[in-house]
Amino acid sequence: MLGPTAHTDTFTRDNLPPENTWPEFLLDGFDYPDHINVGVELTDRMVDRGFGDNTALIGNGRQRTYKELSDWTNRIAHALAEDYGVAPGNRVLIRSANNPAMVACWLAATKIGAVVVNTMPMLRAGELGKIVDKAEIAFALCDTRLMDEMVACAKDSRFLHKVIGFDGTANHDAELDRVALTKSVKFTAVKTGRDDVALLGFTSGTTGEPKATMHFHRDLLIIADAYAKEVLAVTPDDVFVGSPPLAFTFGLGGLAVFPLRFGATATLLEKASPPNMIEIIETYKATICFTAPTAYRAMLAAMEDGADLSSLRAAVSAGETLPAPVYKAWMEKTGKPMLDGIGSTEMLHIFISNRFGDSHPACTGRPVTGFQARIVDENMNDVALGAVGRLAVRGPTGCRYLADDRQGDYVRDGWNVTGDSFHCDEDGYFHFAARSDDMIISAGYNIAGPEVEAALLAHPDVAECAVISAADTDRGQIVQAHVVLNAGAYPSPEMAKLLQDYVKATIAPYKYPRSIIFTDALPKTATGKIQRFRLKQEPAA
Repeated sequence: MLGPTAHTDTFTRDNLPPENTWPEFLLDGFDYPDHINVGVELTDRMVDRGFGDNTALIGNGRQRTYKELSDWTNRIAHALAEDYGVAPGNRVLIRSANNPAMVACWLAATKIGAVVVNTMPMLRAGELGKIVDKAEIAFALCDTRLMDEMVACAKDSRFLHKVIGFDGTANHDAELDRVALTKSVKFTAVKTGRDDVALLGFTSGTTGEPKATMHFHRDLLIIADAYAKEVLAVTPDDVFVGSPPLAFTFGLGGLAVFPLRFGATATLLEKASPPNMIEIIETYKATICFTAPTAYRAMLAAMEDGADLSSLRAAVSAGETLPAPVYKAWMEKTGKPMLDGIGSTEMLHIFISNRFGDSHPACTGRPVTGFQARIVDENMNDVALGAVGRLAVRGPTGCRYLADDRQGDYVRDGWNVTGDSFHCDEDGYFHFAARSDDMIISAGYNIAGPEVEAALLAHPDVAECAVISAADTDRGQIVQAHVVLNAGAYPSPEMAKLLQDYVKATIAPYKYPRSIIFTDALPKTATGKIQRFRLKQEPAA
């Protein structure tokens, strides 16, 4: 089943899950040669195709063309192979915020046949250590501004023996940069196999032990040639902006693979707050945005204050469920649909999505070309039309965990079972209900938190909210809503009753939040995703 390999370090291929535990791969229409290198395809090949003078990357005060990116990555590739001894198949960890230098390091490491592990700058030494141990990583490339935790990790590691600093600003003033600047801009990349592992994407497990998802060179091209081509219809004139970290496969796809595959431009922000993204959109006339619903709410408010976001032709919502009120408000304000979609680290990117001419509120859409989806019960039987069940997907990408018994939890009967609860309507559209493990079961009723959130967010006094389950003696669980009010509205028992009655009038009454906790702010990640697990850890007021 597997094609040829160029890896001299065979660790990743040796630690693929047994083939009988893999999902079924549907590869019709995704034909690539036996040997292909993603790093080459996104840089040198783009120059060969005539995109050399197009702007590839914008960030930290500089713009770089495809020719400059090709030269830059070739110099770094020489340095990694010749000066640091990185061999094909070695794992290389990269620690950085979103900036052009991180992209250059990723592409260069890919060109020499290394397996890249991108990590977030927020991770501490202990968290980095778990990743290093799992993937047996010997080499790390680190933005010199973030060295402390990386060095601390290396000090206690039996695997990590080399931490090489690079300049994440734009000055090329770090060890890797200085070595690379002495090298040739021409580099003969390693002839990696299409089925060689190119990327390890780490995702959290419910046990706290990270899982490493394994992605081949072909997989990284598939997500562009499927979703980006069909749904986004990317052209060389597009300018991308977004908040997801490149360390997430969602961010790497949306802010690096997609633009570079089609000769477009990626703008990279180290701090992708809504104000920073608004500035980028206005300055560079960005056309495609990837961010969370909370950021889009901020953008809607900014437009009321005069911000010009009219250049955007595609607003892709990700990170959490897109509430219908946010979708409707965006449509009313811009006349353009917001594209909801669902993907997973295991599947690499989005596999069900709305389309520009076919989008609806509170609807995730239909499978991307090449993918199939169904709703199943615990025994992998199809549920009745309209009934809530577990989402099962298969297509040209799929789950392969690195040396992990949890492969059997995610892949069943050849299908990827994502951990999300959905229902499918009679027209074949998929609708998100909840994370399977986040479904609230109250007095025998299944209640999806996102549905309650959407109802609350439609109330004019509600700025933000997050719904979780809370233990209850009588009902097992109840719906608990943590609510941030808009200016001019004040917490009170009367306000709680008002919101409860509003929800009862909007959706089925049994779904209303029996507990409402008012708060000044919700806990969030750096990218704006609400951390509902933290709310569950906090004592109820």
